[in-house]
Amino acid sequence: MGWIVLAAIVLGSAAVVLYTVGMYNGLVSLKHAVDQAWANIDVLLKQRHDELPKLVESVKGYMTHEREVLQRITDARSAFQRARTVSEKSQADNAARDALTQLFAVAENYPQLKADAAFRQLQERISQLEEEIADRREFFNNSVNAFNVRIEQLPDAFVARAMALSPRTLFQVAEEDKRDVQISFR
Repeated sequence: MGWIVLAAIVLGSAAVVLYTVGMYNGLVSLKHAVDQAWANIDVLLKQRHDELPKLVESVKGYMTHEREVLQRITDARSAFQRARTVSEKSQADNAARDALTQLFAVAENYPQLKADAAFRQLQERISQLEEEIADRREFFNNSVNAFNVRIEQLPDAFVARAMALSPRTLFQVAEEDKRDVQISFR
């Protein structure tokens, strides 16, 4: 009878250890998935920011009166280069997106610029990068959400606390992008 009790204790302990190891490995996997998802966004953001000097150079000759627009792009690129955290990079990304939107809107007033092959190619490249960034943001936010939910659920929360895991921040949209668009047909 003693051997049966001892075997049950050993098997029960082994099951608890294996379950805990499985939880730990799952949390490590989620943590790295979030890091990888962010790295994928970061690569695309860097590619976009590497294209910005070329874009500014291609429009400089045409937009002699639009220095403020070009300065906003330069400032956004500088902010991105200084950014270290997800939050800082998210803010820099929002600034760059706003500046690019303004630049492309202003470019509509310059027919010669719109006809310039280099400008069109850069505009297409940046638009393509914007679409890829949007896709990666969605994947990142899904990964962050799965991670945050998992570290808050029992019994994973105990293992997460022991691992010093804390919730991650979602990639946020700028408040300006949430406002209603005013359209006027005058």
